This record gives sequence, C-alpha cells and structure tokens, in this order.
Amino acid sequence: MKNDFYVKVLNGVKDGIYFVDTKRKITFWNKSAEDITGYKSEEILGNFCYDNILDHVDQGGCHLCHNGCPLQKTLNDGIERTAIVYLRHKAGHRVETKISVVPIVENDQIIGAVETFTDDISVVTANKNIESLKTLAYYDVLTGLPNRRFIEEQVKLKIVEFEKLNINFGFALIDIDWFKHVNDDYGHDTGDEVLKLLAKAFKKTVRGTDFIGRWGGEEFVAVFSDVNRESLITAMERVRVMIEASVLNTEEFSIQVTVSIGGALVNNEDTVEDLLHRSDQNLYYCKSNGRNQVKI
Repeated sequence: MKNDFYVKVLNGVKDGIYFVDTKRKITFWNKSAEDITGYKSEEILGNFCYDNILDHVDQGGCHLCHNGCPLQKTLNDGIERTAIVYLRHKAGHRVETKISVVPIVENDQIIGAVETFTDDISVVTANKNIESLKTLAYYDVLTGLPNRRFIEEQVKLKIVEFEKLNINFGFALIDIDWFKHVNDDYGHDTGDEVLKLLAKAFKKTVRGTDFIGRWGGEEFVAVFSDVNRESLITAMERVRVMIEASVLNTEEFSIQVTVSIGGALVNNEDTVEDLLHRSDQNLYYCKSNGRNQVKI
C-alpha cells in the first residue's frame, strides 16, 4: 500500500484484513490476519488467494478457492458479499470466520478487492466490518482524498438538499496544468508526489462544510456549500492561489504547478452530469485562454 497512514489504521483493526489485485494476488495482510490464521505477512504477500494456503471451505465442506470463491465473484461483478467460511489455520485446525468482501474501484474500474474476516461472528462486529470497508472504498489510496464514488454520492445528496431546503452549492472541476509534462520530464513516481502534495494543499483551502476529492488522474472535484456566484469564485480562486504557491522540493529539483478550475452553481433539476458538463465547459475555457485561472 502506498499510504503509511492506512497501513497503521488497518494494522490496528481487530479483524483480519487483506487486499488482492484483479488477479487475486495478495498485496496486503494486516496484523490481525496473522493472529487469526497463524501466517505472518511475509509468508502470504505475493501469493495468490487460490493457492489454497487457507483452503477456505463452506459449511457443506465445499472447497471455495477454485469453486464459488466470494472474492472472485466480487472482482467479477463489483457486488459486496458476506459469507461464513472455515479457513485452515497454519497449525492445521479449522477456524470458523465471517468474511465480508468489498471491491476497490478507481476511475470506475475494479482494481482489486478487500476481504475482512473475523472469528467473532456476532452481528454487531460484522456490521462494523462492513461499514469500515465501505469507508475505505470511498477514499483514493494515493492521495487520501474522497474518490469519484464518494463525490458522486455526496453531490446527489447536495442536489436533494438544494431541492428540499434551497441551500445552494457550487461544483468545481480542477485540472492540473501541463501535468503530462511533469510525468514525462520527472517520472510517474514524482508525478504521484505532486498529486499527494496538492491533496495536502487542497485540504487546507476548504471549510469544514466543503470537500475536495480526486475525480481521476490529474482531475479533482471541489464542492462548496451554501455559496453564491461571488463566494464561489472567491473559494475557487483561493484554491488556485494556494496551489500556485505550493512547491515540491527534492534534492535534485523543485516543481511548481498551477491549476485551471471550471465551476458551476447548482440550478433547478440539475444532475451530477449537468454540473460536470457545465464545469467542464468552463474548464475548457480556462485551458484555452492561458490556464491558471478560474471561471464559472
């Protein structure tokens, strides 16, 4: 995992958690997974879950790793699942566990899945596990910002709030200027560091009632609550100025980037797609007229 914060959080959870990629290769194995199964992370990482290390079976004794694996099904269709399975402990005995599987989605593509499992199969514990996984599924791994799924759901709620309570909000599409040049000139690892730097700057520029999330690639979306035209422009300009003033310093070079921001105020009968379309048109204007500017 790229973010040490998430690793610390997941290693503090009392239930076993592991991540797989689309080929079911295990990429993360937390401390509780070690405790429940008897296998250390160094024995597990890099293996595939179908290697039958845990040899999951269901209540009827059917071996699941090659037939009926809930994890594989979720990778295929993106549907969250829970099940009672019996894993084989390193010492040889069977352990009854309740598993919950949630897909990891980035840019509308399934890039892996998370499985949590516990030998305490009470309803309360299982529900907490599911909610924890849903929270993880709503955040971008690289930047720690809300991801596209979270943004879309929150904007839909904002639209309902506008329709029922007449509380305005602004939607802004943020794009890093010339970001391809950063990747081409300095490499994608440096590009990732730039994205993480901007994520930190974004968090410092919005109020507690607002949020900025990663839409995908070098694009971000900001949602500003209870604003009018003037205050929306002010909020967008504050983001632009703070990014322009941020610098990624390394031993070899310093990188400074700018952003262009296209925004829109919510209108009656707007959908997420409507707000995105108008913001994208305004963003295109900024890109075509010098960049490093805002427009609504």
